[in-house]
Amino acid sequence: MSNAILTTNKLCKTFSSGGLQQHVLKNLDLEINKGDFTVIMGPSGAGKSTLLYALSGMDKPTLGDVYFGGREIGKLSNDKLAVFRRDNCGFVFQQMYLLDNMSILDNIMASGLLVNKNRKAVAKRGKELLARLNIDEPTWRKFPAQVSGGEAQRAGIARALINNPKIVFADEPTGALNSANGEAVLDALTEVNRSGQSVIMVTHDLKSARRGNRILYLRDGVIHGECELGRYESGSYERHDKLNAFLSEMGW
Repeated sequence: MSNAILTTNKLCKTFSSGGLQQHVLKNLDLEINKGDFTVIMGPSGAGKSTLLYALSGMDKPTLGDVYFGGREIGKLSNDKLAVFRRDNCGFVFQQMYLLDNMSILDNIMASGLLVNKNRKAVAKRGKELLARLNIDEPTWRKFPAQVSGGEAQRAGIARALINNPKIVFADEPTGALNSANGEAVLDALTEVNRSGQSVIMVTHDLKSARRGNRILYLRDGVIHGECELGRYESGSYERHDKLNAFLSEMGW
């Protein structure tokens, strides 16, 4: 029995500009397994974020199909896609887009209340997630402008998890953070994955990539190679060397 949670069939994405067509994804076949921490790497312009958005239903493919748990999502209406994303997906971006006029806890609860109208239950889960992500209670009532970049990003992860998604999609989640805050965000995503949720992350950062158990290397809209690293273990030099050797082979 397949353990796949996401599959694609001949996935293509083309953009048109000034009468010219740019083929960003080209006949891409891919399978993502449940519980995996999949990392997508590649040079700038390779199509990494485009692939992430197609997999998550945030963008529709030009040709080909995307299946989530056996259900084709690429041809759903915009309204049905919004419901699908709300019920199945969590999103972590480089910029978290927290609402400035709401506290950290209220930002998280706002997403939860779209699914569960029981305010007390949503507040309880929001507080549990913030505690799990090492955000202390006094910070919960602060506004986004009053917290550090790392705290805001971890709050974004809590918001992504509030509806218990099956997959968390992360697009360069540490790109705007310093080393310490970036490490805290990676720890949070690793913990999310260890709790059983699938994670798909786009990154250009070697330290971030080492958190994945599967590395996909995308170039010119095609997967040129993949590397299996196994589950993350801190301080594993073998893991570090294996990833470096793979990326060198890919011409990274």
